Amino acid sequence: MSKFYLHDTIRVGELSQNQVLDLTAHLDSMKIENHLRRQINQDIQRLRDTGTYRGRRHAMNLPVRGQNTRSQIKNARFFNRVERH
Repeated sequence: MSKFYLHDTIRVGELSQNQVLDLTAHLDSMKIENHLRRQINQDIQRLRDTGTYRGRRHAMNLPVRGQNTRSQIKNARFFNRVERH
């Protein structure tokens, strides 16, 4: 909001046409929601395809970043789950 000199309590109806165009152009340049999910899934798939250690850990639903698996594997599998199709 500060980048476009807009007040925090301004309403959409109060924006000028130029401000709306600037905001939409800025939002189009950002990766949001589905684009980020798709990028994360592509990164994981790339790791799996190249056969890296991290890719194999992702494929087996095990912790990837060096967590202890002897006593914490149930929690790690539950909390680190990523939507994979």
